Amino acid sequence: MIFIVEDDENIREMESYALKNSGFEVFGFADGKSFFDALEKRNPLLIVLDIMLPGEDGMEILKKIKTTAKTKNIPVIMVTAKTSEIDVVKGLDNGADDYITKPFGIMEFISRVKAVLRRALKQEKDGFVFHEIYMDDKKRTVTVGGTACELTFKEYELLKYFMSNEGIVLSREMIMDKVWGTDFEGESRTLDMHIKTLRHKLGDAGGYIKTVRNVGYKLETL
Repeated sequence: MIFIVEDDENIREMESYALKNSGFEVFGFADGKSFFDALEKRNPLLIVLDIMLPGEDGMEILKKIKTTAKTKNIPVIMVTAKTSEIDVVKGLDNGADDYITKPFGIMEFISRVKAVLRRALKQEKDGFVFHEIYMDDKKRTVTVGGTACELTFKEYELLKYFMSNEGIVLSREMIMDKVWGTDFEGESRTLDMHIKTLRHKLGDAGGYIKTVRNVGYKLETL
């Protein structure tokens, strides 16, 4: 889940549309008050924050985020039409994780969001990220586009094995040995059923798990 704080409706809708197309759950806010009301109820994975806002500006909002225990670790990307170096420095000094100036391309915007999320998760050490799939191995939780994904023990271990070996073809024997502690061929139906339910629970992101005919499976980009 990503929060966007942007008073320009057209820009807010453009950012929201791009993020939703990339698999994220998105909530947009036109001002600081509505944003903080939502923040009282739940923490997002990331905040996209415009500087020029009615009422409290983005810098004031950023300071509140970074000085509040509940929200200080949420990554923030600052967005503004200002291009002076002092604004960039001020935002970063106040705790922003990245900075992007208007106008910007959608591909760049999505790339920046994914890069910040990757860094944030890696800083927590025991975590994995693959596009919109995020795994916190300390808490044993998985989110897809910011939405919680409830997995069984074996489904979780299966996904963890894929995410720690992204892009690598994993044979059925390798998977069975790692996740089930056996390479018995007769158990391959069990593996196939778990792959099927895992894909279903991941939704569209389940398409990242590719079948490699007569070999096994691998995790790769759609």
